[in-house]
Formats: sequence, structure tokens, C-alpha cells
Amino acid sequence: MTDIEITREENETRGRFVTIVEGQEAELTFSKTNPTLIIADHTGVPEDLGGRGIARKLVEALVADAREKGYKVIPLCPYVKAQYQRHPEWADVFA
Repeated sequence: MTDIEITREENETRGRFVTIVEGQEAELTFSKTNPTLIIADHTGVPEDLGGRGIARKLVEALVADAREKGYKVIPLCPYVKAQYQRHPEWADVFA
């Protein structure tokens, strides 16, 4: 998969990392518990876009953002949790 553009959107209590691929939206949503802790609660990629690494790119964007902004992530989403377990080098951002 070539590079995709991922945008971070948020309001006071929730947010998401989102990308549009071939006219379809993929996202990783999160809830804010406080300014230094969020819960990654859902990753969704349309079925026909599966297997292209889009969900992983969304998690990578989350990890990079957490490092840049200094918050921790609780991986409630099964996909995010599985990626975290595969990448011990991300331990600094997961709570």
C-alpha cells in the first residue's frame, strides 16, 4: 500500500483518525478520559479494502500522535491491542 493521508479529528470527549481510500472511509476512533489518557475503542476498514495495511497505518498514526502530544493509550479495540502486542517498541504509549 502506498502512503495514505490520515487526518486526526476530535472534540472535547471523542476523536478519530480517518482516511479515505478509493472513496471509502476507514477510521480508528477513541474516547478521551483526561488530557493525558485516551481509549482506542474501534478500528473500522471497509471489507473490500481489507488486507492492504490500512488499519495498521491508522494505529501507526495513533502511536506517532501519542508520542508527539505526550498521552497514553488504553487499547480497548481488539485490533489495536493485537498490534500493540506485536510491537513491543510501542510500549511507551500504551497504558
